[in-house]
Amino acid sequence: MKLNRRMVIAGMAGAAFAHGPLRAFATTSAQTGDYAFLSVSDGNLVLPRSFFFDGLPQEELAQALAPFNLPHDQLEPPCNLALLRNKERLVLFDAGSGPAFMPSAGTLLDRLGALGVTPDQVTDVIFTHGHPDHLWGVLDDFDDLVFQEARYHMGQVEWEYWRDPKTVDTIGAARTAFAVGAARRLDEIEDRMNHFVDGAEVLPGIMAHASFGHTPGHMSFEVGGDSDALMIGGDAIGNHHLAFARPGWASGSDQDPELGAQTRQRLLDKLAHEQTLLMGFHLPNGGLGRVARDGDTYRFVEADQ
Repeated sequence: MKLNRRMVIAGMAGAAFAHGPLRAFATTSAQTGDYAFLSVSDGNLVLPRSFFFDGLPQEELAQALAPFNLPHDQLEPPCNLALLRNKERLVLFDAGSGPAFMPSAGTLLDRLGALGVTPDQVTDVIFTHGHPDHLWGVLDDFDDLVFQEARYHMGQVEWEYWRDPKTVDTIGAARTAFAVGAARRLDEIEDRMNHFVDGAEVLPGIMAHASFGHTPGHMSFEVGGDSDALMIGGDAIGNHHLAFARPGWASGSDQDPELGAQTRQRLLDKLAHEQTLLMGFHLPNGGLGRVARDGDTYRFVEADQ
């Protein structure tokens, strides 16, 4: 795969993403199959360490985290959205946080604008799942659709979960707002929504891979194939530290921690064995890299290392 992390995109490279040259912009890029790929930032989340690490064996946790020099009070995971373009389509994976989730997130439209991309150029939005930082950006400050020309795509299981009126009562108090917000936004795009199942070709060259656990119907996507394959992993592998160093441990970010751990281990093994490039929504520096085995565990190797 041809890739160049944190490169300056302009001129001929820019023409792959907009109708005319892009403004110069530092980003993460690659070529996979028929698609040109960019990682576009939506800012970052701000979360307490307890969100990730409560309930874990503290001595072993300290050993596992020692190489990463993480802050002691709160973590600020980045939010990386994948943008793909070929001759027919401009495809965005997830829609970002929008204006209503966290002040530190919701920068997607500014970043797209810096690339010379307007929302109405987006032909398709494919969702990994329905959490706020992935879905709420479909609506703007006035509750109007942001991507007014787009077709939307969400896995059938995930769609049914967030549309089920029982979800708000069963998801748990900490995530009640997630359910209310998802239902309202999905209602606005219902007539533009395409549903798919595991193994489906969502769009030409984009295959769906069930990666349940983070949410009941979370999906990842494989783009291209062979040496050019790229896995857009969403939140199935949710950070660059403990998810790799202790993939079997439960994560507080997963709605089903046991299933999430099983999925994480399966994906890491597959990615390490096949050396498929991974694009992770919350992985550092644009989220692009590979999975390397590290004894009995794994580590994330950024694309330029």
